[in-house]
Amino acid sequence: MTAPHAHYRRAVAIPAGMAVATALAFLPNTTATAADQAPAAVSADATSLSYVVNVKPGQGTSTYVKKAVGKAGGTIVTSYDQIGVIVVHSSNPDFAESIRKVRGVQSAGATRTKPLQSASTGDLGTPKALSAAEVAEAEAPAGQDPLEPQQWDLPAIKADKAHEKTLGSKDVTVAVIDTGVDDTHPDIAPNFDRGASVNCVSGKPDTSDGAWRPGAGESPHGTHVAGEIAAAKNGVGMTGVAPGVKVSGIKVSNPAGFFYTEAVVCGFVWAAEHGVDVTNNSYYTDPWYFNCKNDPDQKALLDAVGRASRYAEKKGAVNVAAAGNENYDLASDEITDPSSPNDTTPGDRVVDPSECLDIPTQLPGVVTVASTGAKGIKSSFSNYGLGVADIAAPGGDSTAYQKPEAPATSGLILGTLPGGKWGYMAGTSMASPHVAGVAALIKSTHPYASPALVKALLYAEADATPCTDPYDIDADGKIDAVCEGSKNRNGFYGWGIADALDAVTK
Repeated sequence: MTAPHAHYRRAVAIPAGMAVATALAFLPNTTATAADQAPAAVSADATSLSYVVNVKPGQGTSTYVKKAVGKAGGTIVTSYDQIGVIVVHSSNPDFAESIRKVRGVQSAGATRTKPLQSASTGDLGTPKALSAAEVAEAEAPAGQDPLEPQQWDLPAIKADKAHEKTLGSKDVTVAVIDTGVDDTHPDIAPNFDRGASVNCVSGKPDTSDGAWRPGAGESPHGTHVAGEIAAAKNGVGMTGVAPGVKVSGIKVSNPAGFFYTEAVVCGFVWAAEHGVDVTNNSYYTDPWYFNCKNDPDQKALLDAVGRASRYAEKKGAVNVAAAGNENYDLASDEITDPSSPNDTTPGDRVVDPSECLDIPTQLPGVVTVASTGAKGIKSSFSNYGLGVADIAAPGGDSTAYQKPEAPATSGLILGTLPGGKWGYMAGTSMASPHVAGVAALIKSTHPYASPALVKALLYAEADATPCTDPYDIDADGKIDAVCEGSKNRNGFYGWGIADALDAVTK
């Protein structure tokens, strides 16, 4: 994930000079304060919170539950009957406790700890943008886009060779569930799928023209991710991993950079209903980095997002997610989480990552992506874990740790930025779109493949990479992480590093 506002994938702590913006495991080490503004159709006073109420799927919200919501002081914003998730606003502090006692309610919980109308911004992880002069002076060999020589990440997964075979199919769409996508960018416009794009920030789809774009001052994260996946091979700027497929924008983060449950649920359901083949998820669902099954609120969030991601897969989408940027071992017995809840006052808590999950990253069926740098080893910040990390791909690292071969100069990942610009970011947020792009190439060459088959091919075709042992990324004589497992599957690289060439030839 990345870390532009507080909540893409948590922030990457990298040496000075590295623009850490990545992994929508957005930068979280900051106490971000944020909350979305109440949707126009729903009134919310200064004490209103948003809730998800989970009932049996497929039957519609019963009159009994509707009445109970109202009696408990709630207002229904929308309901996703396909998965049995109802989005409710209420200023009653006892709403969740009351509604959980209602017949037919399976779980219910607040999606945030800060009232709806509160809002503030925090600008973190600003990308390192290329100047107009740098763009104008860029030169590339024949057949390459001007900035492609700076994209060491493409040959790292053999995408340059794959492009000699195919650029991918226009019949395949990758949805970027993120901070919004600037579809006017010259590298994105040729491949943009408007019909599969939407604004889901309120928890309810907004299809007005351009609603999927980031607003002025909002994070460029989603636009960067979209370019990594599908920047057109058109003689302009850079080249995506799958430059012939379509990309859509599903905006789920509010102006302050928070990804709340109701928005994420809306995003997955939208993707499911609009023919999306792959979703990229470079974030964690706020306000809890890990959602614990033994907490009634967090259990409800796990339930709601889990239902939505499973529904998207059932409808044909492969869900790909960033592993996170804290150098956590997600297979360990316990982790100290210092940043939850991140929308009010976080405090240290010790969690068991097998019982308290980073969502959607650790949900069943989701492809969890770890990050590598220019030397092909685990990025200094990347989360890892045997049996948790499924696959690895370039997400960048400090140039001081992993310097690319010339002519590339930065160890970070080049991507598109709003306003027709390009720039560098790093994080597992940047690794995930590489895998989403490779999955799109697999779907392009195997158009009838189910999500299960696409994932099986993705793992089988990955380049098996043995553990880096010892792992002392900063060369200070201290071990920075311990990799467990075999060459064919381990905690740092999962089944291996993604391989785009095999995706289009096997």
